[in-house]
Amino acid sequence: MTDPTQILKSIAQGNRQAFEELYQLFKVKVYNTALSYVQNVEDAEEVTQDVFTTIYRKANQFQGNSSVNTWIYRITVNSSLNFIKKRNRSVFSVFNSNTMDSPNFEHPGVQMENKESSAFLFKAIDSLPESQKTAFILSFVEELPRQEVADIMEISLKATESLLQRAKVNLRENVSSPKEIEITIV
Repeated sequence: MTDPTQILKSIAQGNRQAFEELYQLFKVKVYNTALSYVQNVEDAEEVTQDVFTTIYRKANQFQGNSSVNTWIYRITVNSSLNFIKKRNRSVFSVFNSNTMDSPNFEHPGVQMENKESSAFLFKAIDSLPESQKTAFILSFVEELPRQEVADIMEISLKATESLLQRAKVNLRENVSSPKEIEITIV
C-alpha cells in the first residue's frame, strides 16, 4: 500500500503497520522541516515525534480537502511553531539565551563546504516574522511548489508570493556583509 490516503484510512482503523509505512514515507520530510524551524537536532526529533503522534491521533479527521503531503506539512509547521513558542516562554530558555545565538544543527540538505554559511543563513531565517519564515522554509529549503506552500499555509498564491518577496528583502537587510555569505535567492 503506497497511496498515502489509503494508508491514513488504515491508520484511522488502528492499523499499526500502516502507521509504520506512513512514518517511513514522511519521516525525512517532517524531520528536515522541523529542523529548519527549531534549529536543534534534539528539538527536531521531539517535534517529529509530536507530529507523528498527532497524525496517529487525527488520522480519522483527515477530510481529503488537501493532499496527505500538504496535511502532514501543515501539522509539521504548526507543531514546530508551537514548540518554538513554548520554548521561548520557558524560564529555562531565558537563562540559556546564548545557545540561541548559533543554531545547534547541520541541515542534511546542505553540502559540507557550506556549513558555516548555512548556520548564518538559518540564523537570518529565524529572525523573520513567522509567516515569512514559513513561506521561505517551505519554498526555498523544502523546495515545495508555491501552490503547495499556499495550500499548507492556507493562503492564496498571491499572498505566498508577497510573503516570499518580503522575506527576501528582510533577509537581505539582515545579512550584514554580503561578502560573509553568498546567498542566492531567486
